[in-house]
Amino acid sequence: MNTLENILLNAKKSILSQSESIAKLNDYLTPDFAKSVELIYQSKGRLIITGIGKSAIIAQKIVATLNSTGTPSLFLHAAEAIHGDLGMIQKEDVVLCISKSGNSPEIKVLAPIIRNFGNPLIGMTANETSFLATNSDYVLHAYIDDEACPNGLAPTNSTTAQLVLGDAIAICLMKLRNFTPDDFAKYHPGGALGKKLLLRVKDMLDTTHAPQVNPDASIKKVIMEISEKRLGVTAVVAHNKVIGIITDGDIRRMLNDRDQFTDLVAQDIMTKNPKHISSQLHVSEALDILENNKITQLVVIDNEEYKGILHLHDILKEGIV
Repeated sequence: MNTLENILLNAKKSILSQSESIAKLNDYLTPDFAKSVELIYQSKGRLIITGIGKSAIIAQKIVATLNSTGTPSLFLHAAEAIHGDLGMIQKEDVVLCISKSGNSPEIKVLAPIIRNFGNPLIGMTANETSFLATNSDYVLHAYIDDEACPNGLAPTNSTTAQLVLGDAIAICLMKLRNFTPDDFAKYHPGGALGKKLLLRVKDMLDTTHAPQVNPDASIKKVIMEISEKRLGVTAVVAHNKVIGIITDGDIRRMLNDRDQFTDLVAQDIMTKNPKHISSQLHVSEALDILENNKITQLVVIDNEEYKGILHLHDILKEGIV
């Protein structure tokens, strides 16, 4: 076996090992998990998540996920906690402590202090008989058979298990809160994700250069309007109401079918009842219509009044796709 084949084999073994460990987590879910989620949901305070080593890194990711999905959370490093940062924990907070072994020195110091504060303590550990487990109000069993690491030392399967349990908590809380895409958008206003969730059609519509022709416009006028506005389409408008559209594809098909077109006008070659959308809707909804109908332009209409054309290229330029 050559080096490249050996690398791929080891990668597949690692992925398979971690996927098998995750699948087994279902067998270790107990009523404590449901009670922990309910406790967090009912809490008037925040969820403080703490850990040491690699578990601390996982804790930070879980905090980020929870904050973005409606559960106020803070990360507290276990080592820093016992050296002055315990003031972060307020009276009504719930504490989630993550530790594979559940027996690290920092955890042994921290767990009793939290209990003395009177804060509920949830322990996430692979060891049900550990110090953390026996000193927690609820235990989330993140058990694994072994690590994917060939030496059985580097946290791999264990941290993946912790991460998956944290995501499961977040998903359950989202369900309890009826957390919607609009709620999600409030916490993600920036970047492509924020644009996809918040940007509306009206925010990117050029109403001053909306291509349009009258129903009796000549084909030459139609071609000039499509070329001038550079959207590959023009609306056919009568009394400010869209009665059809003509695309550059319609023009090409007409030229293929006819040698003469001087006797034709816009309404002779237009497509009636074009796909349209309100300017008040999200751009993501417009994108769905475009993709589902395999088209690149969408007519924008508000209260039966023509507003303009939204082009797929405009959406692409915003980085939403």
